[in-house]
Amino acid sequence: MLDTQLSQWLDAQAQALDLGQCDPQSVLAQLAAGGVLRIGIDQELGGSGGDLTDTLEAMAEVASHSLAAAFVCWGQRAFIEYLLHSPNQALRERLLPALLSGELAGATGLSNAMKYLSGIEALQVRARDQEHGWSLNGRLHWVTNLRRSGFVVAAAVEREEGGAPLILAIPDALPGLQRSDDLQLMGLQSSNTAALDLEQVQLTRDWLLHDDARVFLPALRPGFLGLQCALSIGLARRALAEVESHLGQRSILQEPLQQQRQALEQSVTQLKAGLLDGRFLGQPAALFRVRIALAEATASAVQLELQASGGKAYLCEHGSGFARRWRESAFVPIVTPSLVQLRAELQRQARNVA
Repeated sequence: MLDTQLSQWLDAQAQALDLGQCDPQSVLAQLAAGGVLRIGIDQELGGSGGDLTDTLEAMAEVASHSLAAAFVCWGQRAFIEYLLHSPNQALRERLLPALLSGELAGATGLSNAMKYLSGIEALQVRARDQEHGWSLNGRLHWVTNLRRSGFVVAAAVEREEGGAPLILAIPDALPGLQRSDDLQLMGLQSSNTAALDLEQVQLTRDWLLHDDARVFLPALRPGFLGLQCALSIGLARRALAEVESHLGQRSILQEPLQQQRQALEQSVTQLKAGLLDGRFLGQPAALFRVRIALAEATASAVQLELQASGGKAYLCEHGSGFARRWRESAFVPIVTPSLVQLRAELQRQARNVA
């Protein structure tokens, strides 16, 4: 259950967050004040306890109010997961308090890395070894939660000398690191989403998250992709709740509503079980299928909301909430890894088995 003040703020600002009319610097502060960032983290580390499924539910509830806010929440929480899995304890102790309080924004630049893991594309940042660290060059084309008041971004980098790719945390104040203007998106505009250019950025070795991306990324993938599913879950649940509110005039939709709810919650149950028992570590295809099913459930739910709302949904005066959810639902299939990429990976795995 979300903090009441946070829920009210998200409802009041949902449209502005989507259209970029709300100060993007305020989103993380509101999430932190509502305690969302501490859920699923051990109390001795500064969290409020619980596990990853508690984080999933909290993030889904944020998404039911605003997908833009949930996307920021996912970026922050994904970076925190990287720290929790990193063997670099000193870096974790240095960054975690500010990340949990919302003072520092954590950005996940590992979308490119996850595609690299599946052989879809090459890494876009290269590192040249130096005495005390690395010199970095390259570009991250789409990164969320690059808050102008301070951020640290995780990136996988190819070593010019060869060997295993590295996972690095890169703070925003380094010379040679350039943040673009916010990308002009169809929605989710107040999410601090931009590109990063790196030109001879000098990074010391104490910012190393892991020295082998091929080991680190598979271990991270369940949390990275599993928490991303919260966007689908929250949006689908909200759309189906809107359908229910219109059933008085369109009771013929009662049966498809119940069918969609049942299918959605079955996928949520599968996701939670896999996150808790660790099966997704050895069976990533199972996680891919759940992600695809949840994305499809979101599209179906928003379509059913349109049918339940009728022509009123097409009127600006009455349908602004639906129009926002329609735009939000268009983002779900394309966020990395996209449904096309996941299906291609499943097809590749099936061919290899055959």
